Amino acid sequence: MRAELPQLVKTREALRMPEGSEARVRGWVYRKRDLGGKIFVVVRDSEGIIQVVVDRSTAPREAVQAAEEATIESAVEAWGRVAPDPRAPGGAELRAEGFVLHSRAEDFPIKGGEGVDYLLDVRHLWIRSRRLTAVWRIRHTVLKAMREYLESNGWWEVSPPILTQSAVEGGATLFEVNFFGKKAYLSQSAQFYLEALIYSLERVWSLTTSFRAERSRTRRHLYEYWHLETEEAWARMRDSMRVAAELTAAAVRGVLEERLEELSLLKRDTERLEAAARPDYPSITYDEAIELLKRRGVSIEWGDDLGADEERVLTEYFDTPFFVTHFPKHIKSFYMKIDPGRPEVVLGFDLLAPEGYGEIIGGSEREDRYEVLLARIREEGLDPRDYEWYLDLRRYGSVPHSGFGLGVDRLVMWVAGLDHIRDSIPFPRFRDRIYP
Repeated sequence: MRAELPQLVKTREALRMPEGSEARVRGWVYRKRDLGGKIFVVVRDSEGIIQVVVDRSTAPREAVQAAEEATIESAVEAWGRVAPDPRAPGGAELRAEGFVLHSRAEDFPIKGGEGVDYLLDVRHLWIRSRRLTAVWRIRHTVLKAMREYLESNGWWEVSPPILTQSAVEGGATLFEVNFFGKKAYLSQSAQFYLEALIYSLERVWSLTTSFRAERSRTRRHLYEYWHLETEEAWARMRDSMRVAAELTAAAVRGVLEERLEELSLLKRDTERLEAAARPDYPSITYDEAIELLKRRGVSIEWGDDLGADEERVLTEYFDTPFFVTHFPKHIKSFYMKIDPGRPEVVLGFDLLAPEGYGEIIGGSEREDRYEVLLARIREEGLDPRDYEWYLDLRRYGSVPHSGFGLGVDRLVMWVAGLDHIRDSIPFPRFRDRIYP
């Protein structure tokens, strides 16, 4: 081995280097072909792949031997000179002057063509695939862009708990936990804790896991999901809708600016996303949504909830995300403020993604009056004692406030154009199973 090795670079950087440049890469064997005189090893790292060519006639004997022994997913390192080749992935290759086998992998259990259930059972290995790796990069950029938007607009990131005393979205979907002999629950939402924090920080947000014990088996439901939530003092429903639109548009713009290569690998139609990069999203009321659904022959009446099927039909009317507002009171949560002009509806909203993806954000103006909130809690058959601290927020300096919850996994699913939400997150919790 030579005394001084070339600079270690990522595969993506190596592909962009001028012809004849020296480079060193390391990663895992993605593909391998032995064609007699030459061994072609495609090496994968966190940024992409590059073809390494080990020529038996010129490469050191130990490099040839290491390349011969390397198997799929073996950990390897190679160095040499970059040379253009239109047949190679990325249009260039690394002609090896050295090749080291760091760890020889056993026979890799994923060969191609396996079914979904098997791939979920070996999820810890399947997450290495180029397709899923592209999703992880897109997810990173979505989170980065949203964090940058919030930070640049004066929002404070806070850290609410995961264990809670009471339900936010209803007891039927709670995961109960034995907390030293007392009942506690895995959080459905950080909302109540964020509401408490607006009295000191005014504009707060958090990114946490939330849990819903829903027996839903649709392509967009998880039992454990990542939840970005906001809460803002002095804000009305329309203020929160504006933030929701700007935050979503910022995430889309970030992906279009930084992840075109990943979108291409996933065969995502970027024209669909470009329209969503501007936050001027249209808005319809629940009343208008019912009429639109009836026009398409959907059997639905005013007062019925909008499920996945109804949302999919509504998305056919729009090319960008769009809002649905002013839902019937009885299908929404007790904390949503009642519309003063129409007591049968609340000042709540959902943001639906187009192309059949449906709801990605749900939010509302919160009920800020003590007596009204107390009456709503009782009306829902809940015990006010379980919400005593939440009611306190209305007794000591209450102000109008609004907020929303964004499902990060659903947002990534739409932006990446995925068929199922399970592929928006590395280790999905759904189907009453844990993978792995």
